[in-house]
Amino acid sequence: MGYLSDFLCLVYPRVCHVCGSSLFRHERVVCSRCLHHLPAARFTNDPSNPAAQVFWGRVPLENVLTAFLYNKGNAIQQLIHKLKYRGMKEIGIFLGEALGREIAAIKENNGISCIVPVPLHPRKQRKRGFNQSEIIAAGIAKVLGVEVNTDALYRRNFSSTQTRKSKYERWQNVESIFGLRKPETVMNRHILLVDDVITTGSTIEACARALLRAEGVKVSVAAVAFTRG
Repeated sequence: MGYLSDFLCLVYPRVCHVCGSSLFRHERVVCSRCLHHLPAARFTNDPSNPAAQVFWGRVPLENVLTAFLYNKGNAIQQLIHKLKYRGMKEIGIFLGEALGREIAAIKENNGISCIVPVPLHPRKQRKRGFNQSEIIAAGIAKVLGVEVNTDALYRRNFSSTQTRKSKYERWQNVESIFGLRKPETVMNRHILLVDDVITTGSTIEACARALLRAEGVKVSVAAVAFTRG
C-alpha cells in the first residue's frame, strides 16, 4: 500500500493548499508549517468574545464558536475561497475537523445533539454543486459524533450575494428568507448552526430565528472563521 501511495503522489502530487509545498505522508491539506501559522481566533473562553458580540441584543444564542480569523489575503481566506469556488471539498472537511476539535474542548458543547448547516438556495447549490456549510458540518460531525440535519432549515427564495453589501443591506437581503420544515426533527434540541464565516451575522441571525420557532430549541453557532464586517 505504501508503494501505491508513493506512486500516486508522483502522478498526483499532494501539496499544501496555502504555500504549495509538497506534503509529507502524515500531512493533510495544509503543511505543518502553515498549520502552525494559521491565524487562530482564540475566543472560546473569552467573556468578551467578539464573534458573540455580533449577536448581542439581536438573537438569543447559547454560544458562538470560531476557530480562525478571516482577513483579506490571509491563509484562511485562501482556503475558504478554494473550498467555495474551486470545489476543494477536502479543505472543508479539514477546516470542519479543526472547528470540531475547538468545540469538543469546551464544556458548553455537552448538550449539542444536532448540527444544522446554513442552507443555500437550490439554484445556487446546483450551480456550485455543493453547500460549503454542509461540508464543514460533516467535518465537525466526524469529531463530535453528532448527526447533521439538512432537512429542517431551508431558503424560501433566492438572495443575491452578500459580498459587496453594507451591514443594513445584508440584513434586508436575508430577513425572512429562511423557513423551517419538519420542526419535530429539531424540537427540544440544542442545535449547532454552522457557517463558513461570521461577518455581520445577518444570515446566521435569520437562520437562528427560524430554528427558534420550534418548541424547546436552543441554538449555538459555529463558524470556521470570524471577520469584522
